[in-house]
Amino acid sequence: MRSVPVDRTRRIGRTGHNLDAVTEQRPQQQPQRFERGTDGPKVIVAGMDGSDSSMRAASYAGGLARRQNALLAIVYVQPVMPTGAAFGALVGDATGDVAEELAAEIRSAAERVKGIWDVRWEFHTVRGDPYSGLVAAADELKADAVVVGASESAGHRIIGSVAVRLVKAGRWPVTVVP
Repeated sequence: MRSVPVDRTRRIGRTGHNLDAVTEQRPQQQPQRFERGTDGPKVIVAGMDGSDSSMRAASYAGGLARRQNALLAIVYVQPVMPTGAAFGALVGDATGDVAEELAAEIRSAAERVKGIWDVRWEFHTVRGDPYSGLVAAADELKADAVVVGASESAGHRIIGSVAVRLVKAGRWPVTVVP
């Protein structure tokens, strides 16, 4: 076995400072910061509204979460419809029922694949418009990625689709599933 010589001489920089003293000092410990995407995604947020494209997006996000061993956070944004409430419509009850149906459907799908695949998942409901609700949920959950379905609405041409607005925000990698 060959030994490697170790240079034990003192090194002096051009300014006359002892460089060994500088390299032996340890940097002060800074508080641990949250860092996104360093070791693969830990939390994947999937927006779901019950449409076919959102169901495909949730399935795609489930596959990503399984392969990455990440938490799948499925988010349903309950729409706020003040005009419907003004006419006496029970908006809160209707959107609450949709959320319960979606959660039941997700539980059923998870039970069907329970012995085959294990995916950690949570279901969250947020009130507001879809874009703001997904942004708030992704921020709160410290999401590493967001997956949404392509818009099936004609109105998105006027105000912009949720997917396009999320991509333009540039805060997370966004996957849009057709």
